[in-house]
Amino acid sequence: MIANLIHIDRVLFYIVNHKMANPFFDWMMPFITNQWNWAIPILLIWAGMLIIGNKKARIAALLIFLTVSATDPICARVLKPTFKRIRPSRSLEDVRLLVKKGGKYGFPSNHAANVTGAMMILLYFFRRYKYAFASIALLISYSRVYVGVHYPFDVCFGILIGVLFAVFWIYVWIVVSNHLSKKEKFYLTISKE
Repeated sequence: MIANLIHIDRVLFYIVNHKMANPFFDWMMPFITNQWNWAIPILLIWAGMLIIGNKKARIAALLIFLTVSATDPICARVLKPTFKRIRPSRSLEDVRLLVKKGGKYGFPSNHAANVTGAMMILLYFFRRYKYAFASIALLISYSRVYVGVHYPFDVCFGILIGVLFAVFWIYVWIVVSNHLSKKEKFYLTISKE
């Protein structure tokens, strides 16, 4: 069973990394996958949400922070050393490698977990832009396979982890906000008496 899944994952990797290769993606995907190209704009937007945003934006910024603060270390420090799945860039000979090889282990993808978690939070609070947020998460996740540093299942499990942590923090926020609004209603009722 596991051998079959590994075989399917390799076949899918070669489809994305070789068969879907084209000059435009060869230029675009390394740019998209490089987190340092996005670090400053993301931090500025996040800080703007936190400092000058409305209440909804500030809550979203806080939940993004909590989500990424959970997904990143869990993927990097717990799951990757536990599963020890070597990246295709370090285990296959005919990889079209368009960026640096990355660390030794690749399962699950931190990029996919972090960006999906953040985009899920934004999608929950700003549904008007749901297609844009979903597209960003999928594009960055896809880029990790295209440039040769992750297998598709690395990315799929990263996406799953990002979704799970985003849903967890959204649920925590709903419980806390419901509790606070009940307390607020209680105090308003007392003050009117």
